[in-house]
Amino acid sequence: MSGAEERSGTLGREHARRLGECLEGGGVAVFPTDTVYGLACDPLQRAAVDRLYELKGRPAERPAAVMFFALQAALEQLAELAPRERAAARALLPGPVTLLLPNRERRFPLACGPDPDTLGLRVPLLTGPLAALGALGSPLLQSSANISGAPAVSRVEDLPRQLLGGADLVLDAGELAGTASTVVDLRSLQQSGEWSVVREGALGSAALRRALMLAS
Repeated sequence: MSGAEERSGTLGREHARRLGECLEGGGVAVFPTDTVYGLACDPLQRAAVDRLYELKGRPAERPAAVMFFALQAALEQLAELAPRERAAARALLPGPVTLLLPNRERRFPLACGPDPDTLGLRVPLLTGPLAALGALGSPLLQSSANISGAPAVSRVEDLPRQLLGGADLVLDAGELAGTASTVVDLRSLQQSGEWSVVREGALGSAALRRALMLAS
């Protein structure tokens, strides 16, 4: 496959269609989220996942996240989520957070790395120029569009050359918010009510605590 860039301040349904076709065909895409630009592939295709990791230079033992474009779709597919986990997901998503959840059914093993019992879940808030991506019905494996260990990128112009050249599709929605998602560990929430922040990010601790208190 050869890379193709789609420049547009506002994405349309055609962009969502092209993204879906790229991923279904085993490709790797650069796409915009509510935080920073991400790399995406089909979470069920081993060759595509391996290629995404290779492009980033990401160690195989580091897990990625699975992104859904609609919260209800995520909750329906992850039917085994416990009541507290489901309430927390509804309180925080869609939004600029990644939730670490118990993966009781060991779903999406290619995204989980060496820990198949933990699933990273993202549901971005798709408003304004990103709203059309909500038409994408299938989940994707997602990681930030940067070289492993480097800062996240908020503009396509700042993407590393190896990602621009190696991706099969690049969707440009202009400059994004620029702060990566907050990563929240909810794996103990159901049993003990405890949670922790693994990575500070776009959602501040006060807003996070408030949302989780309302969900409890």
